[in-house]
Amino acid sequence: MNVVDSSGWIEYLSGGPNVAFFSEPIEDVDSLLVPTLSLFEVYRHLLRHGGKAHALTIVAAMRQGRIVDLDDRLALDAAELSVATRLALAASMLLATARAHGAMFWTQDADFEGIEGVRLKRKP
Repeated sequence: MNVVDSSGWIEYLSGGPNVAFFSEPIEDVDSLLVPTLSLFEVYRHLLRHGGKAHALTIVAAMRQGRIVDLDDRLALDAAELSVATRLALAASMLLATARAHGAMFWTQDADFEGIEGVRLKRKP
């Protein structure tokens, strides 16, 4: 199972330098978990930069993976992760979601360097 950081989705969608890195988990929709927080962050970004019609098309593609809601258990797990790792709110929520499902977390955010269960490819 895989969870892709919101920045990874945006990198993939924009054809950025790390597109190949994020292609593997995003295109394997049978193993793809999509936290609702990722839907929010990607949709918000696309509304700002591409318009509503384009944003809705991308959200439909994201929904091919399994959507994972943030619940009370994940919120508490994320808070503990945030304290232990000093990750920000959104980052800790996404990582907690991946860990709760035994999934690999894919990102290009250097804040995750050295954290177990994370595949990191830094931005060039």
